[in-house]
Amino acid sequence: MKQTLAMKLETERLVIRDFNNSDGEALHVLYMMPETIKYNPSGYPENEEASKKMVAGWSAQPWNVSREKYTAAIVTKADLNFVGVISLDLGDHKYRKGEIWYKLLPKYWGQGLATEATKAMLSFGFEQLQLHRIECGCSIHNVASYKIMEKVGMTREGIKRKVLPLDKEWHDAYLYAILEDEYFSGAFKI
Repeated sequence: MKQTLAMKLETERLVIRDFNNSDGEALHVLYMMPETIKYNPSGYPENEEASKKMVAGWSAQPWNVSREKYTAAIVTKADLNFVGVISLDLGDHKYRKGEIWYKLLPKYWGQGLATEATKAMLSFGFEQLQLHRIECGCSIHNVASYKIMEKVGMTREGIKRKVLPLDKEWHDAYLYAILEDEYFSGAFKI
């Protein structure tokens, strides 16, 4: 039997857990909303089957001996309602680096849940995976997303020019990061 590298994090209001195949329909709903794909260069999934295939791949991640992605479902702790998706994607092991991305259902926006989930993933990355650096980025027009990065203690490091193909044109993206010494210095609070 293969070793599992399962992930389950709990915060005050959330459970962040590996995807399972039953999450396909909820993910499809999330990915079909115009407001949730507005700043997503991959756009809409082809159909519900494509969303289920994505979830099947994510569900298999814990069984990968050299796990490189921790893509997780975000659910409410109180009633286990699907809130969205968050991921910590690892780079070359030599650099001990990861990149976070997230997407939430609009009805959960403005409640601090994305901030709470991102803080949990940062803790997981630095404390469990012993990363040196965690990055995140978004379109310069995605104010809500970069405000989350700032709330969790990430520093804006620059702009990647014309890197995101959105709305049939190229958008600039802000780059944010936090280093392990910044995280462990006490400036970072969950």
